[in-house]
Amino acid sequence: MTAASGSPSSPEPFRTRRFVPVAPELRPRRSREAARVVITDGRVALMLADTDPGLPGTRWWVTPGGGIDPGESPVEAAVREVAEETGLVVRAGDLRGPVAVRTVVHGYSDQVLSQTESFFVLVVDAAFEVQPGGLTPDEQLTLDGCDWLPLHALDGLADPVWPANLAELVALAERPEEWPKQLGEVEESTLPVA
Repeated sequence: MTAASGSPSSPEPFRTRRFVPVAPELRPRRSREAARVVITDGRVALMLADTDPGLPGTRWWVTPGGGIDPGESPVEAAVREVAEETGLVVRAGDLRGPVAVRTVVHGYSDQVLSQTESFFVLVVDAAFEVQPGGLTPDEQLTLDGCDWLPLHALDGLADPVWPANLAELVALAERPEEWPKQLGEVEESTLPVA
């Protein structure tokens, strides 16, 4: 993932994190637009394990994706993020969607991030070996592996899955008349925002 601009209240890019816990009321707030990609063969989805170094022991599963760079469209960002985080080179036409759009608020130990996300679905024939080639130094610190996880078992995982409605997004890939489904605003946090 590459850096994206911060909100007016915090001019620093999102990726200028320090991973040092900050009192909840003092955490800087940032915002950005992002593209996320659900990579699936219809039965399993490729998920990345992410962590918050400011809160040792935290771990959750997330789809590949990240901030949209200046001048980049959501689909261009999705294609770039897939290559950077998985090593798989795809074209815009390989992606379905955006199947859904939402605003998510992430409360981390060192910041609060509000991001508007466009979700795409990439259907592959079979699981492939993930070979990230463009991880930022922060991602090298926070990412804790990846796995192909069965869609039917996501609710039973010990670690949270972001987004929680992943199976719904996969199903939406087959219903283009519903694109982009508006999912509203949700919070997914290691440290709650409120």
